[in-house]
Amino acid sequence: MKTPEPVTLQSGTVRLEPMAASHVAGLEAAARDGELWKLRVTSVPAPGEAEAYVAFALRGRDEGHMLPFVVVDVPSGRVVGSTRYHDIVPAIDRLEIGYTWYARSWQRTHVNTTCKLLLMTHAFDTLGALLVGWRTDNYNFASQKAIERLGAKKDGVLRHHAPRRDGTVRDTVMYSVSAGEWPEVRAHLEYQLAKPR
Repeated sequence: MKTPEPVTLQSGTVRLEPMAASHVAGLEAAARDGELWKLRVTSVPAPGEAEAYVAFALRGRDEGHMLPFVVVDVPSGRVVGSTRYHDIVPAIDRLEIGYTWYARSWQRTHVNTTCKLLLMTHAFDTLGALLVGWRTDNYNFASQKAIERLGAKKDGVLRHHAPRRDGTVRDTVMYSVSAGEWPEVRAHLEYQLAKPR
């Protein structure tokens, strides 16, 4: 697998741009749409935390285990969320997609499906990944449903796996799509985007 490098990916009105320090204000505004930091099962930056959030993501990029993006609505130019590759392991051709969140007004729209199609296409077809994974909080049922709608398979649950913002410890639900499953998953996502809403 090729090492992921910063790249801009776009389809229709959705653009994934490499995250930069200049996106701090846009990320803060997107997080305010729905006060997303109040959700205990996500890692959305609270007011005043976006600068540290971006710095952490860029440090992960520089260390080679993350590639963070902001999600931009092309017509307005507004940042509407964030996502990234993480736990990138080129030696075994594996990476994960996560740290994904969208402003409330963009949830349950075409944006998530478009972003996942862009990221998986790049991971499998350009980088040569053999497996793309996801992980989510055991109580983040909306995220689990969204991942399952993509066509990912549930791998299992890692119990007592990671701390939450509130100090409790979560179980982590793991999912993945293999390179062999990718053609069918791609066809499914393309169908989801093409069908009338």
